[in-house]
Amino acid sequence: MSALLPRVRGALHRTGPSRFIVPSISSRASLSTLPSNVSGLLDFKPSEAVENVKIDGYVRSVRAQKRHHFVALGDGSSLESLQAVVPADQAEGLTIGAAVRLGGSWVPSQGRGQSHELQVSQAAVLGPSDAKTFPIQKKYQTPEFLRTLPHLRPRIPFNSTVLRFRSEVIASLTSFFNSHQFIQTHTPILTASDCEGAGEVFHIVTENEQRASPTNPAKPFFRRDVYATVSSQLHLEALSQALGNVWTLSPTFRAEQSDTPRHLSEFYMLEAELSFTDSPSAVMDLLENMLKHVASDLSDSKVVSELLSPVGDRSPDLAPTEQVAQRWRGLTQDMWPRITYTEAIELLEAADVPFSHKPSWGKDLHTEHEKYIATKVGKGYSPVFVTDYPRDIKPFYMKAGEKDRDVSSPRDTVECFDLLVPEFCEIAGGSMREHRLEYLIESMRSRGFNPTPSEGASNSLQQPDNRLDWYLDLRRWGCPPHGGQYMTQPPSLGGMVDVIAERLTP
Repeated sequence: MSALLPRVRGALHRTGPSRFIVPSISSRASLSTLPSNVSGLLDFKPSEAVENVKIDGYVRSVRAQKRHHFVALGDGSSLESLQAVVPADQAEGLTIGAAVRLGGSWVPSQGRGQSHELQVSQAAVLGPSDAKTFPIQKKYQTPEFLRTLPHLRPRIPFNSTVLRFRSEVIASLTSFFNSHQFIQTHTPILTASDCEGAGEVFHIVTENEQRASPTNPAKPFFRRDVYATVSSQLHLEALSQALGNVWTLSPTFRAEQSDTPRHLSEFYMLEAELSFTDSPSAVMDLLENMLKHVASDLSDSKVVSELLSPVGDRSPDLAPTEQVAQRWRGLTQDMWPRITYTEAIELLEAADVPFSHKPSWGKDLHTEHEKYIATKVGKGYSPVFVTDYPRDIKPFYMKAGEKDRDVSSPRDTVECFDLLVPEFCEIAGGSMREHRLEYLIESMRSRGFNPTPSEGASNSLQQPDNRLDWYLDLRRWGCPPHGGQYMTQPPSLGGMVDVIAERLTP
């Protein structure tokens, strides 16, 4: 994956079946100025030929002619391939998927489709590939087929571009939180807490426990039930009381029995907690400013221009590029609309649309409802905040609405929000956390939890009966008003749901 000239005092020599010799430098270009990968070489457009160029990469396709073979070369750094013109007598082993090193002259191209090409004088196969059995072909292959090949799927040029985009998003997010003095933290992956309370957790047991029987019992590895984390939120709340504003980007696991793009068994979730704030608007402002920062930060990046390009290796399953570009621009709108859940229900009830699920106050919004709201309120391109959901359909830790503190009230709401994006629907959300001990205990009891109300559970000589006693401890000793947010996946590019290299399904 380099495109470096050999040093003046010694050309690179390889012996054996893949003999490869690069002659000494005769060009004015130096090691420091020549590009180091395919992307850089494609951007390097000299008016005259530059000799002794070397590039490593993988063969994406080969078009054989009598005298020359036209090889499309990639290395993951660019959606676009580099065209290499290889003499037929040196093209042996240059098959789809092969890892190769090519040397020659970088010259202006006389053909159409590229400004420059590599006129190859030396070729070496560093890793052979049997084109007859290599599953990744130039022709279109469906996402369903590619999911059967998670170890090879990143080699698809578009998929590798999405992974580069993901890397740049993470770098931009890190920059944003650093500039706002948030502390990045790492929370436990194995935990005894299920903050969602939905039971969709992976239970962790050892192989010995699985093989146990009444006649051959196994000693439990853990003293209590332990799960793969569904959220870092509860642990972030503890850290925020020590560090102030904190954030994390951590793997998350959900045992949801659904094989759809909206339900992943494993994904990364961004979460942040704001300490000493009593306003859900402040949490929404943070989320809005964060996404606007990323959209603005990456607007001029090469990877975004590749993904928004109307040409190239794009899957037909993705949204049209103009529609995706419009959504991207929607992220930078001045103010994102904010409506309450009650207003959303009224809007849905008044809509002349035959919804499959009838909207009703007290019930969660379905995907079709969220799409309608995003289209109607957000004009099809701007994200929309929906706030103040009914208490009974949200987790126990959310703070009760100021006007609805009666637990028995049928119109109880909580200070929370979801962020809806066109087509993606809900991609982020957040809430104020219930920081008052008595209200939190009452909320937990109303959801079937049996919290221990005694003072100082952590000081007990016995292990607390309830796995969330430590969470109550946070309210016993100096718990300020606070709130937080989460985001499940980058929302800005429409149909790009496969932003992780491997997808685990139930």
